[in-house]
Amino acid sequence: MTDLDDSAAIATAGLGRRFGTKWAVQDLALAIRPGELYGFLGQNGAGKTTTIRMLAGLLRPTTGTLRVAGIAGDTRGSERQRKQVVGLVPDTPPLYDYLTGRQYVALVASLWHVARQDRDARSERLFELLGLTDAADELCKGYSHGMRKKVHIAAVLATAPQVLLLDEPTTGLDPLSTRRFKDLLLEEGQKGTTILLSTHVLDVAAEVCDRIGILAAGTLRCEGTPAELQERFGVDSFEDVFLRATDEE
Repeated sequence: MTDLDDSAAIATAGLGRRFGTKWAVQDLALAIRPGELYGFLGQNGAGKTTTIRMLAGLLRPTTGTLRVAGIAGDTRGSERQRKQVVGLVPDTPPLYDYLTGRQYVALVASLWHVARQDRDARSERLFELLGLTDAADELCKGYSHGMRKKVHIAAVLATAPQVLLLDEPTTGLDPLSTRRFKDLLLEEGQKGTTILLSTHVLDVAAEVCDRIGILAAGTLRCEGTPAELQERFGVDSFEDVFLRATDEE
């Protein structure tokens, strides 16, 4: 088995996960650099969410090894340690309906032991960047899916994670919110946050990601910068790259 890359913020080698007789992910090797914004693309069922859950410590691999933010995946208590430095934004945000958006962000930050002054400063800036200021004191039960997603993004970023795992974060966002979210990702990357972005929105990935990996049937088919991948496949659009890379024939 290939050794893990010691310089990578997210590293996997031979990583796999099986459910019954079906392999969701097989022999996955990743080396994502500190501060890198890495796009993770693939069709439904390609293995993106399974990989993210393994990296977040929510799902144990069947095979292989991983390390996130210097924390190995096979050490005692590693899942709990990873959760302290990893921010996870799942496709369906786990909000509490009878808290306001502001209260939810405060609750998450307190669970990560963020000092109140830091929490308040970060959350107010995030509310502004994500267009949440006017709705921050409304109950979460009244939020649209897009609003719920933005509130959870604000809550996760208020904890200042070293590694940010995003599973379809732009689902339900309107064009303005998507633009603001892209700006926020670029800002986080400049701060040194390592970001793995799983998305079906190809133009977002091609615009903001330093490198992109494309999965199909649980295996990594290719990776590189958007320009490198277009050159490799000899196509003029990133949509064509995706279609070529995920072609099963």
